[in-house]
Amino acid sequence: MKSCLQISTRALGFTLVELLLAMTLMSMLMALAYGGLRASTRATDRGQVILKESSRIRMAHQFVRKQLNQMMPLVFEESEDQLERTIFAGSSDRIRFVAPMPGYLGFGGPQVQELTFARGEDGIVLVISHALLQGFEEEKMYERAPIVLLDRIDQAEFQFLALDEEGEIFTWSNEWEDPAKLPLAVSLDIEFNEEVFVRWPLLTASVRVDAQALSKLAGEAGIERSRSTSRRKMKQSRNREQ
Repeated sequence: MKSCLQISTRALGFTLVELLLAMTLMSMLMALAYGGLRASTRATDRGQVILKESSRIRMAHQFVRKQLNQMMPLVFEESEDQLERTIFAGSSDRIRFVAPMPGYLGFGGPQVQELTFARGEDGIVLVISHALLQGFEEEKMYERAPIVLLDRIDQAEFQFLALDEEGEIFTWSNEWEDPAKLPLAVSLDIEFNEEVFVRWPLLTASVRVDAQALSKLAGEAGIERSRSTSRRKMKQSRNREQ
């Protein structure tokens, strides 16, 4: 009777080996569950980052395209003898032109806008500066801090399309040599650094102004700017006399 009780009591317990084996299996299951949960969390976070970056890049892409499409052949700079006039200036890392601004960024008429690639903390940044065309002076462009459109850029370049001497479409160039004319189109290519998982869609924006309207508006703008410059010089002269 006593031996039977001992056998049944011993059968109800666990040996040390069984406990160690159970703990080992439980640890493995918990490690697998934690690894899967962590991988799922990382995938979710990365998806949110990609979605956020994609939205930011898409908004910047649409904004730049819209501004380039709305370029106007208006003079924003001219020489003292008024023979050399500038309606567009462009290089591989900077462009300057006249176009209307969205209401939430600027108002009061056409604005001189400058898109520039500058050095930032995390690479190259694309910024925009602007000032009213009426009474425009170089200093006014930088009275306010520029607006950052894109950051963490590794490489970037503007290119311009023009006509040759025979009126045929010429090749793309990263230097604009005729400031008195608008290019046929402007291209913007950007490569982000490794921290950005979204690629920049190549942007090619055509200028929606026909040649006749361009020449006419450019001439009228030059005349109007000449009058504005003359009035400003006369005012400065009167102030000095007083």
